[in-house]
Amino acid sequence: MLRVVKGGEAKWGTCSRTVSLGSLTRALSYWNNTIAVGSESGKIIILDAITGRKMAILSGHLGEINCLTFSSDGKLLVSGSDDKTVKLWDVQTGGIVKTFHGHTKFVWSVSISADCTMIASGSDDNTICLWDIQTQECLHIIKQQGYIDSVTFSPTDPQYIISISYNKVWQWDLNGHQIPPTYNGSYIAFSPVHTQFSLCNEEVVTVQNFDSRAIVAEFHVANNNTRYCCFSPDGRLVAAAAGSIAYVWDITNPDPHPIETFVGHTDDITALVFSSPSSIISASEDHSIKFWKIGALSTGPVTTDPGPAPFTLPSICSVSLQASAGIAISCDGKGTVKTWDISTGLCKGSFQTPAKDCYEIDVQLIDGQLIIVWHKNDKIHIWDINKGEFLHTVAAPTSGFRDLMISGDGTKVFCLARESIQAWSMHTGELVGEVELELEGSWWSLDPLQTYDSRIWIRYEDSSIQGWDFGISGSPIQLFDVSTKRPLLDFSYNPAWRSLGSPWIQNTVTGEEVFRFSGRYESPGKVRGDGQYLVASSRSREVLIVDFHHMYPQ
Repeated sequence: MLRVVKGGEAKWGTCSRTVSLGSLTRALSYWNNTIAVGSESGKIIILDAITGRKMAILSGHLGEINCLTFSSDGKLLVSGSDDKTVKLWDVQTGGIVKTFHGHTKFVWSVSISADCTMIASGSDDNTICLWDIQTQECLHIIKQQGYIDSVTFSPTDPQYIISISYNKVWQWDLNGHQIPPTYNGSYIAFSPVHTQFSLCNEEVVTVQNFDSRAIVAEFHVANNNTRYCCFSPDGRLVAAAAGSIAYVWDITNPDPHPIETFVGHTDDITALVFSSPSSIISASEDHSIKFWKIGALSTGPVTTDPGPAPFTLPSICSVSLQASAGIAISCDGKGTVKTWDISTGLCKGSFQTPAKDCYEIDVQLIDGQLIIVWHKNDKIHIWDINKGEFLHTVAAPTSGFRDLMISGDGTKVFCLARESIQAWSMHTGELVGEVELELEGSWWSLDPLQTYDSRIWIRYEDSSIQGWDFGISGSPIQLFDVSTKRPLLDFSYNPAWRSLGSPWIQNTVTGEEVFRFSGRYESPGKVRGDGQYLVASSRSREVLIVDFHHMYPQ
């Protein structure tokens, strides 16, 4: 089981139904429990959104359906196709009302005005056509410099249309005059009452106020370009699709955060819509439609730093694992510590600490208290998160400082410098042990997989391990047996990741590969594990929690 948690309270969503269509699906539109799905065969399939049952099949296009949209009253349906035409359908009878000819290449997007008098269509021929529904005449042609990926009538003013071409968002009047400004983005969606809009731009989804353009929230999605986004009918949630995964965020919270992740499609999602405030429908290139249920719209109480919510997520610079308490802990570059439920992936709490702009950090739950240690300005700082106060501040090695870690029994903090490993008492702040190191060649940090009691290991680049027991003050004992009942799991630090596209986890003693990620993840940073769980930070600002209980039961 793999859980990926990123910057907020997220959990895995539930797929309540999958409808297999047997053909590629690029277009989907929803209205009042009715779904229209476009297929590569040129047919439009009408589904019941509650049961998933096929209600009708509309035939008439001679090429793949690329876009669909219902009219505001649900009586009409507009489609665009590879056959270069736009068709208007009567939903009740399934008949073609009108066919609009004029584009010279594929039609990628269609929109129908709120009063059902006009249709806007965008094409691969770099034009937007405005059609009079009654006369079938083309009222105006707007030329752009690239193909039209999306076109829609403005929800606030029917005299304007909004288009997207080459990741730029444009606004036009009905006479073809461009209205500044433009925005970067590949997809735009509007809230139900049209006071906000969401915009996909590469790996970022922003929610903005429609009038002031002020950013309400900003979310980052790692390793995939976001392509589709939408608002829930009540305006509380925003969903976006990136690759084969869909994400849902709560934007009403003072600290907007992700609440659900939908994983199940085996190919890219091509359309995404809310069918209710707690359910989503997605179409995919894997030839299926999936119905998703949003389980919990909020989590337990979260203590957050007062003030404006950050819109750019800082890097996660530390993770720790305490499986006995059922939690993983992360700390980011702004000093925000979060605790995560390792069985659900939900955030249980968020706390602000003074550990800002630090990269040598460790956090542990010790006797019910969250304790954080960090290195900054040649000092090791020990801070009680629950009380919000320093316990100790001690001088630290200034030459070649590499890493620090709280001991497995919570009594010491180890720090690793180029010349030595030092152990400081968590209770008194005094130096209680030191080992001089004779290191040859390159080496790594304190071994995160072996911190039992007062023992600590370092691991060399060739995977050899050297360890000491600091249980006796002032007299560390070197350890020669590093065997354990549990496997030593860690990411394989192999440059082949970049060419193979995904990292893997191996048993560092045997070299056995035990798990390979199906998606692409950037190089993990800090790693903690106990043989059954593995927790890692990522340069893509994710926290990865991997559960190996099924492979290595106690």
